Amino acid sequence: MKTIGPDGNPRFLSTWGTNTDPTKLVVNGAYRMESFVAGQRLVYRRNPHYWRKDAQGKQLPYVDRIIWQFVENVDVQLLRFRSGDLDAMGDARPLRPEYFSLLKREEKRGNFTLKNGGAWSGTLYMTFNLNQAKDRTGKPIVDPIKSRWFNTLAFRQAVAYSIDRQRINNNIFRGLGTIQNSPITVQSPFFLAPKDGLKIYDYDLNKSRELLKGAGFKYNSQGQLLDSEGNRVRFTLNTNAGNKVREAIGAQIKQDLSKIGIQVDFSPINFNTLIDKTSSSRDWDAHIIGFTGGVEPHGSANLWMSHGGSHAFNLKQQAGQPPIQGWEAKDWEKEIDRLFITGARELDVEKRKKIYGEFQKLVQEQLPVIHLVNDSALMVVRDRVQNVKYSGLPSWGLWNIDELQVKDK
Repeated sequence: MKTIGPDGNPRFLSTWGTNTDPTKLVVNGAYRMESFVAGQRLVYRRNPHYWRKDAQGKQLPYVDRIIWQFVENVDVQLLRFRSGDLDAMGDARPLRPEYFSLLKREEKRGNFTLKNGGAWSGTLYMTFNLNQAKDRTGKPIVDPIKSRWFNTLAFRQAVAYSIDRQRINNNIFRGLGTIQNSPITVQSPFFLAPKDGLKIYDYDLNKSRELLKGAGFKYNSQGQLLDSEGNRVRFTLNTNAGNKVREAIGAQIKQDLSKIGIQVDFSPINFNTLIDKTSSSRDWDAHIIGFTGGVEPHGSANLWMSHGGSHAFNLKQQAGQPPIQGWEAKDWEKEIDRLFITGARELDVEKRKKIYGEFQKLVQEQLPVIHLVNDSALMVVRDRVQNVKYSGLPSWGLWNIDELQVKDK
């Protein structure tokens, strides 16, 4: 467990890879891997040694084999589901909201059920690159002009007030989404609601412009936003290409920010390229991305603690990466670190609620990320698949997979 490989990571983490024989993997769940074909399918076979039994004493699971097919294009997924080739869709990620009305009309004829599990357990946000470090050659990771904007709290707040999240929900999520204000998912007992003191940034262009002017920004005769040194405020916004919801959100944010004089160059890019930028090269201005959630706040420690590998908005040097110079955690980042460490050690639920309440307030006050709108947990499943218990938590529609039964009429 402690032996380090040449890449700087524990050898334990590289013991199993995509080339490992699936039958050699040790499991204690309801299913074990039978075969894996990269980019095509993953086949699970019933684990004969699974410990759980039903009320009648019969060993679970009921279903002998499950085939998980990889279909990257969601429109193709929809076609295959409607043709009867798939038994479930939306189990790993929620259905796109524009599919809701179509599938709702076809439920009876198609012998399937459309399930709404409430808000999806996760967050969707826009974030700026706040990293003020330099690379190994001494070059600033972020253009110093842009870095001054991004690291100005009033600028981030102004951007938050200028994004019309209700319009995003109405137009892109068909009114089925949930407007987000917290880094903790709404299903969690640790979630802090606005009525309990959480700061929110509802759409308000006047407030946005006031904040910008108060921070030294100004407008030219064409209504373009300039900083105090006369630089046009313009930055690139990325998200993962192919995710049509995020692409649509990015296009709207581009429009929204133009109303306060900011030019956004919206550029969806390959997902792997995006992850390389945010977790390695640090070569980005702003991006839209999601983060899987859960009821336990500490599950997002890798995002929120300053040393975490997903702490993209101010990424510290990670193991095996080229060195960077002058990286520093900001005071509010250090306070988040303290709160997470304290919260992880605290056993009293009410005290933990208070600790993570302070964390949520701090995030909304400092705005390292701007929370947007979250999906509803939507999935469709054939009626022959019975005993499906669906909700937005945990982040998988078939979470009670050992209890599922398949009954063909």
